[in-house]
Amino acid sequence: MEPLRIGILGAARIAELAMVKPAHATGTRLVAIAARDPRRAAAFAAAHSVERVATSYPDLLADPEIEAVYNPLPNALHGPWNLAAVNAGKHVLSEKPFAANAAEAAAVRDAGQRAGVVVADGFHYLYHPVFHRLRDLLASGELGEPTRIEANVFMPDPGAEDPRWSFDLAGGALMDLGCYALHAHRALADWGGGQPAVVQARAGERAGAPGVDEWLHADVAFPSGLTGTARCHMAADRWEMTCRITGSRGTATALNFVQPHLDDRVTVDVGTHRRVEHLGTRSSYIHQLEAFIAAVRDGRPMPTDADDAVATMQLIDACYRAAGMRTRCAPAAYR
Repeated sequence: MEPLRIGILGAARIAELAMVKPAHATGTRLVAIAARDPRRAAAFAAAHSVERVATSYPDLLADPEIEAVYNPLPNALHGPWNLAAVNAGKHVLSEKPFAANAAEAAAVRDAGQRAGVVVADGFHYLYHPVFHRLRDLLASGELGEPTRIEANVFMPDPGAEDPRWSFDLAGGALMDLGCYALHAHRALADWGGGQPAVVQARAGERAGAPGVDEWLHADVAFPSGLTGTARCHMAADRWEMTCRITGSRGTATALNFVQPHLDDRVTVDVGTHRRVEHLGTRSSYIHQLEAFIAAVRDGRPMPTDADDAVATMQLIDACYRAAGMRTRCAPAAYR
């Protein structure tokens, strides 16, 4: 199979873990990178074997050798540049969240359908055996009838100058972390009789950052009566990325469902017996890129496609509204 040819928009820190290492592992060509600072782009290209540096984002999108674009730009620029890439005829793998809000996500989805390109949202955890195992445990009936889902995604404060505290860049704990917790609930909807709806949400505003959530807790309910809680905190006293499923017979917990390459354990408690399963520390980003390549080359479906991205952004918007906070939007220049 001919290697997929990818261009990278922006020299973001996450790009090394989420694209560079998976590309080298899968034989994917990193054809070009563009960044606002050409020197930073050149340094990134030299450090990570990217073939060339594009002079600008539009220049990269116009490159006929590039088949697909990876977008790790700040949240507010996901929607506009995903749309620009689609309109340039490129397949898109976007970092989450897919857009600033559901309306932007729908515009990208619709454009992708018209262009006939693959458009995917970067919820990489879903492709790892850790999360597959949670679903298998539900499907097998070992946990009994599911009654409760709890997903917590906490991290220490990244610092006052971090762009994730910027409302204009579509920042906030829910956008950066909580979207994983919400998506995990959506990914388990088959056992809840349908997609979850927000029952209530509450949030704490970041001091000095009007409109930006430092933490947010959302309670959701499924049609079957299954309930869930999604909690996120971007200035917590610890790292925690757990997903726990409680059923009528037992409980299963992924100790780090977001970063399973760091902790691949799933604990299963049934009655008085506990077992610990190890599901493999191969990066979830490698699994994700393999699925993206299969979608582009063979037309295989991706569970985190553009329809899924729109549904996730609708749930994020609903959480913000329920918590009394404003939904996010792209910069004025892109509206």
